[in-house]
Amino acid sequence: MNFFIQSAYAQGASAQGGSGSFIIMMVLMFAVFYFLLIRPQQKKQKAHMALVSGLSVGDEVLTAGGILGKVVGVSEHYAIVNIDENTEIKIQKSSVSMVVPKGTYDEV
Repeated sequence: MNFFIQSAYAQGASAQGGSGSFIIMMVLMFAVFYFLLIRPQQKKQKAHMALVSGLSVGDEVLTAGGILGKVVGVSEHYAIVNIDENTEIKIQKSSVSMVVPKGTYDEV
């Protein structure tokens, strides 16, 4: 029977570098993922949270949906945005994508 099936022999762990090189490669891969994916996302999220918590009455904002308006009221989770003379909408503060420079809303 050994004629058709060759015998398999276990290879020593130290013959190919062992498990130490595997652990080093896993640590390096995690470090690359951390610095290229996780850390930039955390910085972006922290900047957005600072923007949302700093909203105040009179700020001119652009929402994620593309609505430009002036903040006329702020609560803990919501903001009231004036988008026309007699039109105000209530939005979640987290939907604000950016605060635009003063005068941008008046120019439109």
